[in-house]
Amino acid sequence: MSIIGGLRTLFGGRVGIFSDLCESAREESFQLMLSHARRMGANAVVGVRYDTGPMVGAAEVLCYGTAVVVEPLQAHAPTDERHVASP
Repeated sequence: MSIIGGLRTLFGGRVGIFSDLCESAREESFQLMLSHARRMGANAVVGVRYDTGPMVGAAEVLCYGTAVVVEPLQAHAPTDERHVASP
């Protein structure tokens, strides 16, 4: 982090370059998670969470969730109470 970044940290405010880097890392980890889910045959991910950790001179961003296959309900399918949500 630069001297200006350190001063901004002390006195408050966003550090533009660092914020942009963190957002970029977050987006990259999200896209990587989606790629892994697609390779497993999933078409959705639920329970998505982010985790961060310090590394020497950088920050680590992890994104994880549960890969699932979501299927639309059939309009005229027989009603099975195990699959019907309560009102």
